[in-house]
Amino acid sequence: MAEPFKNMYNEQFLALFTKDLKLVILDLDTRAFVSQVMDKEWENRELKQRTAHIATVLRRFLPTDYKDAIAKILELLDRIEARYPHCSKIDDTKYGLLLEYGGILDNYVDQYGLDDYKTSIEAIERITQFTSCEFVAHSFIVKYPDAMMAQMLVWSRHEHWGVRRLASEGCRPRLPWAIALPNLKKNPAPIIPILENLKNDPARFVRLSVANNLNDIAKDNPEVVIDLVKRWQGESEEVDWIIKHGCRTLLKQGNPEVMELFGLGSTKHITIKDFQITTPEVKVGNSLEFSFNLLNNGNKGTKIRLEYGLYYQKANGTLSKKVCKISEKDYAAKSTTRITRKHSFKVVTTRKLHLGLHQVAVIINGNELEKHNFELVE
Repeated sequence: MAEPFKNMYNEQFLALFTKDLKLVILDLDTRAFVSQVMDKEWENRELKQRTAHIATVLRRFLPTDYKDAIAKILELLDRIEARYPHCSKIDDTKYGLLLEYGGILDNYVDQYGLDDYKTSIEAIERITQFTSCEFVAHSFIVKYPDAMMAQMLVWSRHEHWGVRRLASEGCRPRLPWAIALPNLKKNPAPIIPILENLKNDPARFVRLSVANNLNDIAKDNPEVVIDLVKRWQGESEEVDWIIKHGCRTLLKQGNPEVMELFGLGSTKHITIKDFQITTPEVKVGNSLEFSFNLLNNGNKGTKIRLEYGLYYQKANGTLSKKVCKISEKDYAAKSTTRITRKHSFKVVTTRKLHLGLHQVAVIINGNELEKHNFELVE
């Protein structure tokens, strides 16, 4: 099993972090800092709890005045950038080298800076050039909705790609693990000018954030995203990728208007035959295996988005559906294609498995076909 993310905050990390802190806190008591961080509750804390706890301890060693404390943090970033001149000017193929530091520093701003908007905004703009500050941005949008969204629009034209990415990522209505933005879920209009500025951004991570923001919006306001697709489609290869990725939830839902926009239309000449489940009983840790023939009976090639719905057993005995993509491509006229698929039932932290009845169904251009049963067993 993969190492938990929380374990990146360990003794080795704290040794590096305190070494850097001594650049700006000359009298830092390293032993006391590490001892207070790795207290008796340390092992029980999860990732976000650890970053919040380190930020709490950090406050005890920084100046009491918030402005003075932020000045020390910004000085620390200046020192690190001077030592590693590329750490905030990396290309857009990877995140900042100070990802672990950022989790602490933006948490510090989140905990202690909400009442000092100006100082905090300057800090966020600087910190996010080394890591990412979308979680603290959510806190400020909740408290200062108009001012913060105006700031995000300004940031969408910033020279640094990390700040531009924050302009989109920081206002995602459904950003995972972040506090909710109910006003933007209800009315995403303030987000749209930001995405307009960023849809042709040269940085891949910025464009990915735009797509993810669109996907968030689509879950509450599909008509807004559909309107953008109609206006943006064909503008460039990169923009076409953004809108396609941004519509992934609508495509999985089989939204007919979105299907048509992406050339996924009628399936009246498409049939499925000889569906077989080769593992009617799947042991936990193994895989479901199934296959079927896809027939295009028409006289023309047809573009098909081929998916399957996996219905998981829940603790209360009901079934919960997850849609998984197989392919999206053209199938030749008068053709028969044998499709085989495996779906893993290995134990993972993101889904609890329950024994008993499960189901699987083929989905063609959003149209779900007959469900087939199988059992998950010990």
